[in-house]
Amino acid sequence: MKLSLRGVATEARLLLIGIPLLLWTMLPIYHLFLFAISPKDSAFAGNLWPDHPTLRNFAVVFGEQHYYLSHFWRQLFNSLVIALAVGAITLLVAAAAAFAISRLKVKGGRTVMNLALFTYFIPAAFLAVPMYRTMGIYGLLNSQWALIWAMVTIAAPYAIWVLKQASDKLPYELDEAAVIDGASPLQLFRLVYVPLIMPSLVAVGTYAILLAWNEYLYAFLLLSKDTDVTLAVGLGNFLAADDSPWELLMATGLIYALPPAAIYYAFKRYMVAGLTAGAVKG
Repeated sequence: MKLSLRGVATEARLLLIGIPLLLWTMLPIYHLFLFAISPKDSAFAGNLWPDHPTLRNFAVVFGEQHYYLSHFWRQLFNSLVIALAVGAITLLVAAAAAFAISRLKVKGGRTVMNLALFTYFIPAAFLAVPMYRTMGIYGLLNSQWALIWAMVTIAAPYAIWVLKQASDKLPYELDEAAVIDGASPLQLFRLVYVPLIMPSLVAVGTYAILLAWNEYLYAFLLLSKDTDVTLAVGLGNFLAADDSPWELLMATGLIYALPPAAIYYAFKRYMVAGLTAGAVKG
């Protein structure tokens, strides 16, 4: 009886903490949605629900019927292409590097990985100007490849570390058996290593995609043409006017938030399993 009462008390305390936190977390999202369905003249009315909710704001966004939205579909496509490219390249670089460090035992590999992780001690915002100068030296400014390589540079060290931790958990007997059967290092990578760390690959790929999708500063610095920038930068243009159409900004922001939310919930199970792989070694 005491144990059951103690369990009920524990659950009650968790609810008392969890429910306010949930409401506080959802409050900005609710206001985002509230703005998105409100007419311009009542967006700041302070009501819990608009008197005349409307979907016209979404029609304006989809129809590119405002100056700041004249390249909405192109910028959304740019965001998608850049995010997928960053995810794919990060996976390729990180998987190959983790395989070389963990399974092939390349000399100095761990040192290189630790030095790469050391860059996270410097805030990414402080590296934006050096990255801008680097891209200018190599003639990549105002090219989407500049943003892609910048995001890969930021995402790769963490991705390598996660995949290396997952790789360390794999028994080396698998490698030995494959080598005895005549497998080359490339075949070992493709047929043994990649299938076994698939949850971690999905996790770091999703991480890289979301990182690139939400990036603003590097996209703002490295790209200049309205037809080349991502939608995150396009949203920033709304803040340039004294009388910004906040209802359109929030409607666009809500649309822009849907793809990463869908990606996260689609691969949530793999992200939890993949990012915790190697956290506890047997």
